[in-house]
Amino acid sequence: MNRLTIRARLTLVFGGSFFVAGGVLLAVNYALVAGRLQQNRLSLWIGGSGDTSGLDTAAIGAMVGDYQRVVRDGALDSLLTQGGLALVVVSVVAVAIGWLVAGRALQPLQEITGTARRIAGADGAGRGLHERIALGGPKDEVRELAATFNEMLERLNRAFDGQRRFVANASHELRTPLALNRALVELAMTRPGAPAEVRQLGESLLTVNERHERLIDGLLTLADSENEVTDRTPVDLAEVARHVADQVAGPADVRVELDLAAAPTAGDPVLLERLTQNLVENAVRHNVPEDGWLSAETAVVDGRATLTVSNSGPTVPGYEVESLFQPFRRLNRDRIGGGRGFGLGLSIVRAIARAHNGSVEATPRPQGGLSVTVSLPSRSA
Repeated sequence: MNRLTIRARLTLVFGGSFFVAGGVLLAVNYALVAGRLQQNRLSLWIGGSGDTSGLDTAAIGAMVGDYQRVVRDGALDSLLTQGGLALVVVSVVAVAIGWLVAGRALQPLQEITGTARRIAGADGAGRGLHERIALGGPKDEVRELAATFNEMLERLNRAFDGQRRFVANASHELRTPLALNRALVELAMTRPGAPAEVRQLGESLLTVNERHERLIDGLLTLADSENEVTDRTPVDLAEVARHVADQVAGPADVRVELDLAAAPTAGDPVLLERLTQNLVENAVRHNVPEDGWLSAETAVVDGRATLTVSNSGPTVPGYEVESLFQPFRRLNRDRIGGGRGFGLGLSIVRAIARAHNGSVEATPRPQGGLSVTVSLPSRSA
């Protein structure tokens, strides 16, 4: 019973109640009709016992009694069979009506469930919170539930928007002092007669400043890419991947392999280039010290433009893959530190893909390294 839906339970309760009430009514009618027939039999027997001269009263009484018994049994049997058949037919009709009535009564709850399912299935934190439930009709308990649900969605939407605005504003505000620091350090380094110690210290400060600038830039990109891209232009992932690979192939100490077929999509070219750049830079950064390689492939698979970046590298356990997409997380759940990045690369990749109604999947390679596939809607689709 617990596995049945509420609609099925209401239907069973309605149909069962109608069947029980009909059965009780049939039993009462049976008892009343049986009593009435018995009373008519006695009245007929008493009324017919006046003048019995010349008649075999015993034989006539037996015949009349048998006839009355046959009529009585036939009437009661007909009442039971026809009444029971009518009860079954009417019960089936009642169950069907109960199913329709229950569905009609639960339709507002189905709308609430559908909205909640769409919000829960939306990609990215805070996506889909702009949806609201619009219920008409009287102000009953279901409509009050919908109003409460809408109020909760409004508060969540404001909270997520406030968080994104805070990250974006903080990133913008932090860029100004970092740019000022860089200008002052460069000025001190290029001043005539600056000692070697000052130049060496300036280079160290510029390295730290550049690292902080990259962190702020990554946070700003992550905040911007949380919103769905509405202004889309035609982009070929093959061209983007080739451009990024040409930039990385020179300074990178890894072998770059390209298999680039046309993969047309539509979106923000800057964000899609950043997505590809993060994948390629991650593949270079997290690679083996010697004889390392990375490959980039683009194609159209099942009507979607795909970009797959694979590399050689350390073995990645399958249970660690999902944590790599969390901000400031790296392999083995290490926090940021050292010179191997901030742990924002794959987080930005996923956020940009979701902003383009796409998805990202990472699969560990048995020989070591990762294979990351980005799937975006094809422009032709």
